[in-house]
Amino acid sequence: MSSSPVRYLVLFQYCGTKYSGVMATPATQAILGVQNYLELAAQNLRPAVPITFSISSRTDSGVHALCNSAHLDIQRTNGKPPFSEDVLVHALNHHLKPESISILKAYRVPTDFHARYRAVSRTYVYRLLTGCTNRFDMPVFERKLCWGLRTGRLDVSAMQEAAQLLLGTHDFSTFRSPSSDDARVSPVKTLEQAEVGPASGLMTHHLVHRKCQFWEMTFRSRSFLYKQVRRMTGMLVAVGQGRFTPAQVKELLESRDPSAYPSNAMAPPDGLFLKNVEYDGLDSDT
Repeated sequence: MSSSPVRYLVLFQYCGTKYSGVMATPATQAILGVQNYLELAAQNLRPAVPITFSISSRTDSGVHALCNSAHLDIQRTNGKPPFSEDVLVHALNHHLKPESISILKAYRVPTDFHARYRAVSRTYVYRLLTGCTNRFDMPVFERKLCWGLRTGRLDVSAMQEAAQLLLGTHDFSTFRSPSSDDARVSPVKTLEQAEVGPASGLMTHHLVHRKCQFWEMTFRSRSFLYKQVRRMTGMLVAVGQGRFTPAQVKELLESRDPSAYPSNAMAPPDGLFLKNVEYDGLDSDT
């Protein structure tokens, strides 16, 4: 006899370098998604029915997460009681040991809770590194965790001015990837935060003697279009390098035309991190 299914919200993090993205891929694919490994770990819990993770926030190949989220239903066999939140975290992490994936926290939630649609905001951080004239100046453990710019300096004031123009509610069609296959998603989004500033991370002091410096760009919204953050980041970096002006960013935004976005301007995935997904009534900012 099986017990009734119980729904959980789990928060998890991962280094995205070795995965095809967060979403599941066919098992025959050479490089799998983070979701594949989460579900493989969950099957070791011996549920009565297979467990599926419903991911809140899509991230692409090479993109990382300090904290993503998903909901899942677990139905146990032989009338066994539901897992406590702590036991579930421990058990999943035990079976995820070989991977660069970690469960941070679990919450038992109502059966109608949806990780994607109940989220009230998502925050992304993009890490830049300036002052390194070539890839070998960068610490080896940072090469897939930031965008190393060969530019000696950035006009941060101009970047901040351009970022302010993106704040608020706009049609962000220009910053939507032309390859997006979901035309049903409205391009109108409300950007609540768009900040550019020096990073205060642990690695900064190790690079001072090389005249290298980390910068962070932070974006917060309820939701984003496909590759919107990387396209906004690339444009703001172009402003910092003097290749575009804040006024031109405003013109691009108002054009609402994805084809107007400059070719090859999009930021690479390496420096992008999903920082957190927030929910009303939950301490989900870890």
